[in-house]
Amino acid sequence: MTLSDTHGSSFVMILLLFCFAVIHSGGAALRVKAESVIGARAWRLIFAFASIPSAVILVGYFIAHRYDGVRFWNFQGISELIPVIWILSAISFLFLYPATYNLLEIPAVLKPKVRIYASGIIRVTRHPQAIGQIIWCFAHLLWIGTSFTLVTCVGLIAHHLFAIWHGDRRLTLRFGKEFDEIKKKTSVVPFLAVLDGRQKLQIKEFLRPSQMGILIAIFFFWWSHKFISVGAQRFLSFDLTELLARIALTYLNMI
Repeated sequence: MTLSDTHGSSFVMILLLFCFAVIHSGGAALRVKAESVIGARAWRLIFAFASIPSAVILVGYFIAHRYDGVRFWNFQGISELIPVIWILSAISFLFLYPATYNLLEIPAVLKPKVRIYASGIIRVTRHPQAIGQIIWCFAHLLWIGTSFTLVTCVGLIAHHLFAIWHGDRRLTLRFGKEFDEIKKKTSVVPFLAVLDGRQKLQIKEFLRPSQMGILIAIFFFWWSHKFISVGAQRFLSFDLTELLARIALTYLNMI
C-alpha cells in the first residue's frame, strides 16, 4: 500500500484547511478596506458566500474520512469515556458561539459591526472561538484516534493560534489604546485573568436567551450523531461541483 493510498485524504484535508484559513483570515484582514469600498452588508454577503461553503465542505470531508489513515489508538470500547467526550464537546460550543456577537449579522440582516468588549465569555478568554476549537479537536482526536483526525486537528489548531495573533493585531490597529486596555484586563488562556485578579466573573452575563440556543444546538448535534454514517455516504456520493452549487443555491434562497 502506497503513501497516497494510506494518507491521500490527509493531503486533501491539508489543502482544504489551507483554503479555509485563507478565506477566513484573509477575509478578516480585508474587512476594513472592503467595507469602506462596498459597505458592511455587501462585504458580509460576499464573505459569507465564500466562508460558509468552505466550512461545510471541510466538515463534510472530515466526517466522510475521519477513520482514514493509521489508527493510533482506539478508546471507543471504554464506556466511561463517552460522557467525557460529550461534556468536552458541549463546553467547546459554549466557547464557539460568542465569536459572533449577533447571529443576524451573518446573513447581513442586521448591519455587521466590529465590537470590542470585556464581558461574558470574554472575561474567561479573549479568544473564545479558538479555545472552543482546541477543546473540540482534543475531544474528537481522543475519541477517533486516526492519523487523518490528527492532521485535521493540528491544522485547525494551527490556524486558530494564528487567528489569535492576527485578531489581536487587527483590533490593535483599529482601536488602538481602547483595545490595549481590554488586553490588559483579559487573557487568551481560559480563566487566567480571573485567577490573577484582572477579571471577575458575572454569572448574570451568561444567563441570556442566546445561551438557550446553544443548549438546543448541543442537543441537536448529540441527536444527529446517529446519522453521521449516512451523512458521510451522502457526502462521498456527491460530485464536488454539484455540492458547491447546492450550497450556493441554498444560501441564495436564505437571503
